[in-house]
Amino acid sequence: MIETRQLSKRYGEFTAVDAITFKVEPGQVLGFLGPNGAGKSTTMKMIAGFLGPSSGSASVCGHDVVDDALAAKRVTGYLPEGAPSYGEMTTRAFLNFIAEARGIRGARRAQRVEEVIERLHLHNVLEQSIETLSKGFKRRVGLAQAIVHDPAVLILDEPTDGLDPNQKFEVRNLINAMAKDKTIVVSTHILEEVQAVCTRAVIIARGKILADATPAELEARSRYHQAVSLTTTNLAGAKDVLARVADVAAVEYDTITRRLTAIPKPGRQIFAPISELLQAQGIAVSELQLESGRMDEVFRTITHGDLGEDLAEEARA
Repeated sequence: MIETRQLSKRYGEFTAVDAITFKVEPGQVLGFLGPNGAGKSTTMKMIAGFLGPSSGSASVCGHDVVDDALAAKRVTGYLPEGAPSYGEMTTRAFLNFIAEARGIRGARRAQRVEEVIERLHLHNVLEQSIETLSKGFKRRVGLAQAIVHDPAVLILDEPTDGLDPNQKFEVRNLINAMAKDKTIVVSTHILEEVQAVCTRAVIIARGKILADATPAELEARSRYHQAVSLTTTNLAGAKDVLARVADVAAVEYDTITRRLTAIPKPGRQIFAPISELLQAQGIAVSELQLESGRMDEVFRTITHGDLGEDLAEEARA
């Protein structure tokens, strides 16, 4: 559904996107993850046909985004960063305008506009000019225009930016519902969003792909994968227990959360022996948790230093 081949964008001597190659299959939600200035938005603009590549190519549903641009755009819904629109137009007028620009006419247009109004809960702001809307509502209007023509592919740049927790939950549910019959690329800097909606994640930094894996596979790279965290009032006793488990490589204490974390040696399982020894020693814990890994730690490791360069070579291979 989406394919890039050595896709690059250069501005003079500066390379914003450096020979990116990947495919996104039907039904996948790809999280595009990276620090500010990594090249996420530039890549998405090229896929959506809003920015021409310096070299390489991209196609959407088999249509080259340069040589067959109109056909590619017909099957693509795009929410740019910041959700730009015509501020003087009302929400209703803007959505009708976008639907008509997309070639939707008559009763079908009225039906599609009403459907997206319902899905994004826009009834209360239909007659309000977009420039007077809150940041959250502007984002929801932007998402509505991206899906009004029911595209096969969605390119969403920071779709929950500016939304409150309830609105974020609704948008994530909407993305999950649409993923059944669409291909979706979501750019985000919110790590929890990758875990909430994405079936796959690409991490990009300095214009290069450094990792391409499922969220679970990325978490498995964390030093906290299979770590055991616990909360107890008997801190000294718990530390003594953790020190006696042979496969514990290190023990950390978070002074803010007041949680102890035991980090296992590579490939070792420590939950059962820790649980059994805590019970045997009569040490009460209010919480005992097996961690799958910490995405923020993986993200920092991948996007900084020599390891990131090594992973970039691995991703290209």
